[in-house]
Amino acid sequence: MSRPRVVFMGTPEFAVPSLQAVAASCDVVAVVTQPDRPRGRGLAHESSAVARCAESLGCGVMKPADMKSDGVRGELAALAPDLFAVVAFGAILTPELLAVPRLGAINLHGSLLPEYRGASPVQRVLWDGRKTTGVTTLWMDHEIDTGDVILAREVPIAEDDDAGSLAARLAALGAPLLADSLQMAFEGRAPRVPQDRARGSYAGKMTKADGIVDWSLGAESVWHRQRAVTPWPGSSTTFRGRPVRLERTRVASAVGRAAEPGTVVAVAEPGVDVACGSGSLRIVKLKPEGRALLDAAAWARGVRLEDGERFESLRKAQA
Repeated sequence: MSRPRVVFMGTPEFAVPSLQAVAASCDVVAVVTQPDRPRGRGLAHESSAVARCAESLGCGVMKPADMKSDGVRGELAALAPDLFAVVAFGAILTPELLAVPRLGAINLHGSLLPEYRGASPVQRVLWDGRKTTGVTTLWMDHEIDTGDVILAREVPIAEDDDAGSLAARLAALGAPLLADSLQMAFEGRAPRVPQDRARGSYAGKMTKADGIVDWSLGAESVWHRQRAVTPWPGSSTTFRGRPVRLERTRVASAVGRAAEPGTVVAVAEPGVDVACGSGSLRIVKLKPEGRALLDAAAWARGVRLEDGERFESLRKAQA
């Protein structure tokens, strides 16, 4: 049985399960990923998660600095691919490049399109407090995540999900979906279901500023946002003038206002309850600057919390 010739394009850990699934069912003639970037405290250049996976699979790896160059297009065209498979690649493909594969280019996106098109669908669905999300495969066109849908799968969002855990589940859900979509396209039976251009939403890229806790918001909003920015950029606040990162939280009370926002209102074994604009948030785990991850109750005992002490926004602390 013949197998499709596929160029795989992807960069972060989210794309690794897809590369593994595609390599098992297709002939991956090349893997294209972003160039090595400086990472870690020493800022040593490190290859992407997809590059490392490709090397372990014995696939040839390309790391072009400019996807728009004629040289890159020529190199890919020489491989005579049937299809491109694209997962969180990190660069826009020009119409000229999308015309290279014989049958077209297929993308795996981490939302149920047309909702949450764009760069941060996993984080933004948590930020908005949604209960479900999913993955979609689609034919790529010259716009961002607007092509015809092939397949989609829905999944509930768990209360203990953050962006890291939800992304891992969606990556695992989407990998076989992408492999199936490529095979369907190769056999000429992949559907093309147009998206409703009048519907949908856009998931803009997250920034470090999104991680600053705003205690004046309602407890549910603070909780949703903490989950959305974990592990990156991290949910950041201050206590006694020192940065603290919230790693796991839950809503202690969604109604009422017990004290000024940021004030610690209760400490018990389940965690530390903090007043918000309405209701209170329970901090379950946190990470003080320069220290390991701690249970919030153990941290409270260690710092010997006093009545009326408050967490403050980083913006206020830096003012």
